[in-house]
Amino acid sequence: MNTFPHTDALCASTQPYCLQALPQGLFERAMAEITGFHCQHSPGYQAWLAAHGLDAQTLLTLDDWSRLPPIPADYFKQRLLVSSSGVEAMELTSSGTSGQFSRMRYDTRSLAAAQGMVSAIFQHYRWETPQTPCNYLLLSYEPLGRTSLGSAFTDQFLCRYAPANRVVYGLRRTGQADAHEFDCFGVIRALQEFAEEGLPVRIFGFPAFLWQALQRMRDTGVTDVQLAPQSLVLFGGGWKNRSHEQIPKPDLYARIHQQLGIALDRCRDGYGAVEHAVPYIECEHHHLHVPVYARALVRRPSDFTVQPYGQPGLLQFLSPYITSSPAHAVVMSDLATLHPAADCGCAQATDWFELHGRAGTSASRSCALAAAELLGSH
Repeated sequence: MNTFPHTDALCASTQPYCLQALPQGLFERAMAEITGFHCQHSPGYQAWLAAHGLDAQTLLTLDDWSRLPPIPADYFKQRLLVSSSGVEAMELTSSGTSGQFSRMRYDTRSLAAAQGMVSAIFQHYRWETPQTPCNYLLLSYEPLGRTSLGSAFTDQFLCRYAPANRVVYGLRRTGQADAHEFDCFGVIRALQEFAEEGLPVRIFGFPAFLWQALQRMRDTGVTDVQLAPQSLVLFGGGWKNRSHEQIPKPDLYARIHQQLGIALDRCRDGYGAVEHAVPYIECEHHHLHVPVYARALVRRPSDFTVQPYGQPGLLQFLSPYITSSPAHAVVMSDLATLHPAADCGCAQATDWFELHGRAGTSASRSCALAAAELLGSH
C-alpha cells in the first residue's frame, strides 16, 4: 500500500495563501514523492520523463521542478490517462464545448485532497456558514442522478458550505437524452423570489448565463432586486461557447451590484479545470492567487521556456495532489501572465495570474502529439 506523507501534509494545510506556514521544502518533497509514484504506477510515464532527460534517480535531487515535463491538458481530450489507482476510480469529464471533452479519473484520496483545498479556501474567506441557510442559483447543468460533468459536480459540491434552503438550476434538462437549455425567465423568477424570501443567495456557475439574465431583465423592464447582504457570486467555467458575448469582469460585477445588490467584493471568479482540480479563486481585488498546494509557471509558446513575471505565455500548473492520473504537471491551453503577490495589495502572500484567453492551438497540439507518441501506446 502506497503512502504519501509529504503530499498529504501539503494538501492538509489550513492556510491556503501562507507559504511561510509550510515546512521548508515540503512542496518539493511532495512533488518528488508523487512523481516517483507515477514512474512506477502510470504506464508510459517513465518514457515521457526519459524523453526529457529525467529518470527516477534524478527526481530525488531535482531542485527545479520547472524541468518536469508537463502534459498538455488537450492530451486528456485524446486519451484516458490513468495510474493503477485510477483504473476503477470515479470519472469526471469536461463540458466539451469545442467538440471534444477530457476524461479524468479521481480516486478517493485525490478527490479528497482537491475538496480539502476548496474547504480551506472557503474557510479562509469565511464563506463556510453552517448556521446560515442559503438559496442557491446554480448556473450549470441540472443533473439526472449522479453527474460526471466536472462543472456540475463542482457546483453541487459547493452547496455544502451553507445549508440549502432551495436550489434552482439555470440549465434545465429538456427530457431528450443529456440535452439541456438555459431557462432565462426561470432564473429571473428565482432571483425575484429569492429577494422576497430574504435569505442570502449563492450563485455559482457560468458567467455568460447570469449576464444573459441581467440583460433580459433590462430589456423587459424587470425592476432591480436587492438580495440579502451576505449573498455571494462565484463564477467558474468561463464563457465557453458564448465568448462572443464576454464583457470585462469589472463591468459584469458592476451590473451584478446594480441589479442584484450584491457587493463588489462578494463577486468572485474562479479558475479550474477537470484536468487540474486545484481551485484558483479571486481575492477581493479580483486577482487569481495560487494557493500553497500548487505552483504556477508561464511558458513561452514558441520554445516552452519559463517566462519571468509580467510576460505572457502558456499557463502551467504543478501540484502533487493527484495519484489517479499523472496530471501533477499540466500545461493549459490558456494564455496568462504571472505576477508576484506584492503587485496585488491584498492579504494573500502568493503569486497571482491574469488570463488573456485561449492560446493558438499549434504549440499546445504539438506538445500533445509528443505526449501521444510516448504515452499513447500504453
